[in-house]
Amino acid sequence: MEYVQNFGDLIFHLDDHLNLLAQEYGAWLYVILFLIIFCETGLVITPFLPGDSLLFALGALAAAGVLKMDILFPVLLSATLSGDTVNYWAGYFIGPKVFQKERSRFLNRKYLDRAHQFYERHGGKMITIARFVPVIRTFAPFIAGIARMTYWRFFLYSFLGGLFWISLLTCGGYFFGNLPFIKQNFALTVLAIVLISLLPAAIEVLNQQRQKKQS
Repeated sequence: MEYVQNFGDLIFHLDDHLNLLAQEYGAWLYVILFLIIFCETGLVITPFLPGDSLLFALGALAAAGVLKMDILFPVLLSATLSGDTVNYWAGYFIGPKVFQKERSRFLNRKYLDRAHQFYERHGGKMITIARFVPVIRTFAPFIAGIARMTYWRFFLYSFLGGLFWISLLTCGGYFFGNLPFIKQNFALTVLAIVLISLLPAAIEVLNQQRQKKQS
């Protein structure tokens, strides 16, 4: 319970914690940020790490002069691309082993073939949109690897999605993060960012339910 409370405090007061880290570690903070974003996007066991709220807070710190945007942006982009790549190849090599059994009820090889066809047709859209949805963005590259989506096609959409994701949130923090109202209500801002980022997934679920009812 204490761990949950500490994690909640970390998420909702990211600006304060990042300020302390910047004072304590200086330039090494960029390395820490690289590792956080890399793990959030590259390891399927760490989807709980802050992503959207962290980028917003970093943009605010860059505007305040605590961080340098010309260093921060390439660090974040390289972290997300590296994480996606590791995640993709993990799925790519694990997939064939998981789906070895032709007659497995839940892991039938035909499902893998269908997933491959689906990702070849719609994978680009999936990878790009998933970037803006917490948890899903962690699993999307792994599933793309299992589905054997063509790597360079995957990398292109991973790059575009990562570029838009980082630009939107860091610029949002840069231009709005230091407004008095935002600073005084940072916890509410973080909560709003999380809820907004979950909207695409919620809308997709509702659309699927509606389609099922109509069919």
